[in-house]
Amino acid sequence: MSITWETIRETMLHARQVRRLDGDARPLIAEIGRMREEGSDIPGATALLDLVEAATRGRVAIGQSGQTLDGRIATQRGHSHYVNGPEALDHLHRLRALADAVIVGSGTLRADDPSLTVRRCAGENPTRVVLSGNGTVPQDRKLFTDELAPTMVTGVDLPCEPDENGIVDPRGVLDSLSAIGLDVVLVEGGAATLSHFLRARCLDRLHVMVAPTILGSGRQGVMLEEVETMGDALRFSSARYDLGADTLFDLVPQR
Repeated sequence: MSITWETIRETMLHARQVRRLDGDARPLIAEIGRMREEGSDIPGATALLDLVEAATRGRVAIGQSGQTLDGRIATQRGHSHYVNGPEALDHLHRLRALADAVIVGSGTLRADDPSLTVRRCAGENPTRVVLSGNGTVPQDRKLFTDELAPTMVTGVDLPCEPDENGIVDPRGVLDSLSAIGLDVVLVEGGAATLSHFLRARCLDRLHVMVAPTILGSGRQGVMLEEVETMGDALRFSSARYDLGADTLFDLVPQR
């Protein structure tokens, strides 16, 4: 019998209970192992189960990026609907449904006016978090008007003070969210925010969904400082899964 999405969701709820009650995670981890062996018709199901297992062991921050073969997430003018196909979009919504909170930067809030809700699968909407260096964000965006899920802003609803350059510490954001019971955090974007968390080495996992498309120009999915040698590159262990025509890279940083 193939594992269903509902079973994966229920297992994440069980993981949350084990984590919050500081219970014995071993029985649930063993059950997740049996679920992997049983298999699922859901594209990327093993990657989702790996996330659930990580959440059983403790808090976890996962980043995501949908991009082309040459690492672009949008054209130079910002058009991005859609870089990835429907199966990859389904996967993104499943990640939202498994997360306690989803983070975006204030630039993405202004440019894209995202909802950050769960629409392409069954599941609860996560708490939405806007990363802002000064706490000032446009209040007319969907996150503040649709009443579909709580929305928090760093420096206003979360005690995360920026540094002298107006940069909010990613680890401080994760600590503040964990302090209020939001332990499974999806860093959804945009590129600057994802890069910020990568730079700080605050991500436990990274899901990169790559479309078989080349733009040749446009906005990069990751923007980090120049390195001199390949020895300075960020390295990951990797598993790969088909998401329709796209490929999911399930990445775990090498510490």
